[in-house]
Amino acid sequence: MNQHLTRFGGLSIRSRRRLAAISFGLVLAASLAFGPSTLAAATTARAATTLGGGAVGSRLAFHDTMRKLWEDHITWTRLFIVSAATETSGLPDLNATVARLLANQAELGDAIKPFYGDTAGAELTALLRTHILTAAELLADAKAGDTTAEADAAARWYANANDIAAFLHAANPVNWPLADLQTMMKGHL
Repeated sequence: MNQHLTRFGGLSIRSRRRLAAISFGLVLAASLAFGPSTLAAATTARAATTLGGGAVGSRLAFHDTMRKLWEDHITWTRLFIVSAATETSGLPDLNATVARLLANQAELGDAIKPFYGDTAGAELTALLRTHILTAAELLADAKAGDTTAEADAAARWYANANDIAAFLHAANPVNWPLADLQTMMKGHL
């Protein structure tokens, strides 16, 4: 496990606020990225089933899978924050929580492979894994009061966000304008 994922006990108020802001950003980014409400998606899924599915059913299945994976991302990120910030050395579930959060990044990459190929899926996994590990590093540096390391991690985190935006734009340039994605990712961070 990355050393930066284990150094979160005894967080200052400032660091706890940053953790809360990151959690909120994850929820916001997921809700912006994946469109209609759960109720609307369920209603559409019922209609697709009634109409025989086909391409619409396939799109809905992908939508629902991605929504679930991003909900998992939010859940496991929150659980990590709680587990890591609770005590000096973190709660006993910290290692399992970290492993599950990082596995979620691979699941997200795997989910796009049928549409964009194995290479794109692996690239998304790597980008998201870097996102998580750099965020953990940034928070550990902030907790330690190492402003130089914190600034370095922040710069790399924002660069990674731009890489994620560029990746998503390249995957779907008509529906995901680069400037919009960069703004959303910056807001997320």
